Amino acid sequence: MAYSTDSKSTAVRAQLDHPVIDGDGHWLEPVPIFLDYLRQVAGPSVVDRFTKTAREHIERGWYTMTPAERLDRRPTRPTWWGEPASTLDRATAMVPKLFYERLDDFGIDFALLYTSLGLFHIANPDEELRRAIARAVNHMNAEMFRPYAHRVAPAAVVPVHTPEEAIEEATYAVRELGMKVIMIANHVRRPVPAFARQAADATQVRHWVDSLAFESAYDYDPLWAKCVELKVAVTAHSGSMGWMGRESVGSFTFNHIGHFATASHAFAKALILGGVVHRFPSLRFAMLEGGVGWACNLVTDLIGHWEKRNGRAMEAHTRPTNLDRQRLKDLFARWGGHAYEDKMDELMNCLSLVPPFRSVEEMTEREYREQLDDFAAAHVGSAEALRRQFAEHFYFGCEADDPTTAWAFDTRGHHRLHPIFSSDVGHFDVTDMTEVLEEAHELVEHGLITQDDFREFVFGNAARLHTSLNPDFFKGTVVEDAVAKELAR
Repeated sequence: MAYSTDSKSTAVRAQLDHPVIDGDGHWLEPVPIFLDYLRQVAGPSVVDRFTKTAREHIERGWYTMTPAERLDRRPTRPTWWGEPASTLDRATAMVPKLFYERLDDFGIDFALLYTSLGLFHIANPDEELRRAIARAVNHMNAEMFRPYAHRVAPAAVVPVHTPEEAIEEATYAVRELGMKVIMIANHVRRPVPAFARQAADATQVRHWVDSLAFESAYDYDPLWAKCVELKVAVTAHSGSMGWMGRESVGSFTFNHIGHFATASHAFAKALILGGVVHRFPSLRFAMLEGGVGWACNLVTDLIGHWEKRNGRAMEAHTRPTNLDRQRLKDLFARWGGHAYEDKMDELMNCLSLVPPFRSVEEMTEREYREQLDDFAAAHVGSAEALRRQFAEHFYFGCEADDPTTAWAFDTRGHHRLHPIFSSDVGHFDVTDMTEVLEEAHELVEHGLITQDDFREFVFGNAARLHTSLNPDFFKGTVVEDAVAKELAR
């Protein structure tokens, strides 16, 4: 084996009685080689447009602006120095054969490998470029990693600006290219229609975030149905840099911290409250690179809100006409004195601050014109049913150095969830590829999780995610027998 080392991760792997599956590593597509694939699928004119606009799409003119112009125009600080500067690791991230040869150095038996180039362009507003780049990336990654399919499965880039384009690319990637993993962006930033109609400058239009499953601009159910048909889990990999509160013009760190979690938080809520999980019970979703701490918080919040805001609870505890107005008058008079007695009629017609100056009858009647139960589409009859929807259908990519992963294994709350080991090799936060598994194992060494929990984290959860619809996902791979035994446990 080339570049064999006695790494700490190799030592950890030698102690385990199960394989390690990396749920989210990255490679860095060599752009000059990518351009050949782009030319093949879309022609030389699209290559010319890509080379002319790619830098502008990513940097948005930030480097040509003065500090004063940045504060005036508020462009988000672009990503910078986001790739490893270790020479061996940089080459590893760019060369499929070298990546394959070094998997044992990382302590990894099988890797789900994600794009880097596609992350920047999956939401490109130019439809022709967006779709051409996705198709070319998929051709490139499928072809260049095909010799290593027994240890590496590259993920297809599936743009989701419309369900139709997503269905077309997912179908092509699975049926024509033989890919087994799809990666979507978990939202689309769209112009607010009323503002777009009135705007003279299209670049200055107010946008909103469409999380694809709740109050969306399109019906994405055909996409979820197609994923079931194609036997692929939905893995979502996109962040929220540039959203309100993540718009620093100078600090990448300010924008970067928590941005994957924020986008996944919105997507997970949309899938539950929009009823997608209820309508597609066999489909599984993975939210990548944001950790699981936010999900532990979200499932707790969802349950807390369900207990207070489901339709039956609202009618029992917060309906305005439930108030005993005569007793309320008595209490006002007894405890409020003249100040309340003098204003009694006004008070009885202004019992709320949200909004004031409306009677309880009016406030009650107008809400019955709308959907009273925010959880109606989820079709859950208990807090436990809601917890199961969340816990059984969602998986969460967690990086090796994240201690909050342990929270997902705490049985004392609502959040026994499914974290999946995600190395993130190829990107700036992994300064030494040979240390990722060893870093993850520190959760065990520090007593935060058990060895059985670790088995779920680095093996079992990823195996269940990808075999949930496709029992043959790992057929012909080095982990085929181990996965079969794991699923039979």
